[in-house]
Amino acid sequence: MSSERIDTSMPSPVLRKSSDVIVSGIQPSGALHLGNYFGALRQHIQLHETHEAYYFIVNYHTLTTLRDRDKLRRYTLDVALDYLALGFNPQAAYLFMQSDVPEVTELAWIFSNLATVSQLEKGVAYKDKIAQGLPANAGLFTYPVLQAADILIYGGTLVPVGADQKQHIEMTRVLAERFNRTYCPEDDPVFPVPEPYILSDVAVVPGLDGRKMSKSYENAIGIFEEGKVLKKKVMSIVTDSTPLEAPKDPEHDNVFTLIRLFADSETRERIAEAYRAGGFGYGHAKKELLTLIDEHFAEARIRRKELARHPDDVFDILREGGRKARERAGEYMERVREHVGLITTYEAAP
Repeated sequence: MSSERIDTSMPSPVLRKSSDVIVSGIQPSGALHLGNYFGALRQHIQLHETHEAYYFIVNYHTLTTLRDRDKLRRYTLDVALDYLALGFNPQAAYLFMQSDVPEVTELAWIFSNLATVSQLEKGVAYKDKIAQGLPANAGLFTYPVLQAADILIYGGTLVPVGADQKQHIEMTRVLAERFNRTYCPEDDPVFPVPEPYILSDVAVVPGLDGRKMSKSYENAIGIFEEGKVLKKKVMSIVTDSTPLEAPKDPEHDNVFTLIRLFADSETRERIAEAYRAGGFGYGHAKKELLTLIDEHFAEARIRRKELARHPDDVFDILREGGRKARERAGEYMERVREHVGLITTYEAAP
């Protein structure tokens, strides 16, 4: 990538293949990892050129767990850098910070008066916290309500989620239907009822210990880790104790599961045959994986380093994306206030 400044102009009309509106977000709670990439970012990049798309950095949501302002600011910029380095085109869709659209919290409050406590008690994140005997704050309890506002305030119709995350948008669907039923004439609903967008190849990515890759488990491989740090992590992936000379089943090995995500069909089959033939150790497999990771992200690493030299340009992209997203949100909030009966005397933000 050249050292020229980043083009921060926003989307001009492009040929869209779908009338659906894609909406999704990612928490800036730490370095993004391979699970984030294969479970979300890769699909976001694939979809944003063919759909009207709103992708936001959910810094309000992150407040449920992170209380360090410097880290929150740094992680927010890091997520933007990751999107742009991986191929997000700011002239094709919108990338912005959740906090640049304060109307989303207004809509969340309105929705909170339609949600029931019993429904919120079924929230995945809240239930997991309670099951572990850990304290859960009110923000975590009402997380699904803010998430519903995030999606519906832009008229989202499709929400990319992993195969194991379909439940996450059920509250959104419930609140869209409940708002429309409560406040709107049958022939004039405010909100579409969104559908999950689940791709057949969305993977549950194993971490270093075999559990689902997660920052909270401290078992993740960062998307942009490289050199000694990356090598140390790859070589520490947990495997069984099958001897080097013995045949191995690639379908039940964490290393091969990761190899499968990166490799083309020919490479996958070559490595799988080596597993089955014997004389191919897990150390050999890990070296193959390391090479695949390095090759896959090589160009993106170069782009990210160049982008990081111009943080002001990156924030310009976020700022302009937020401005356009807020325009869209404002249109929905005008209709919401009118239907609910909320009277305001201030002028809408430009």
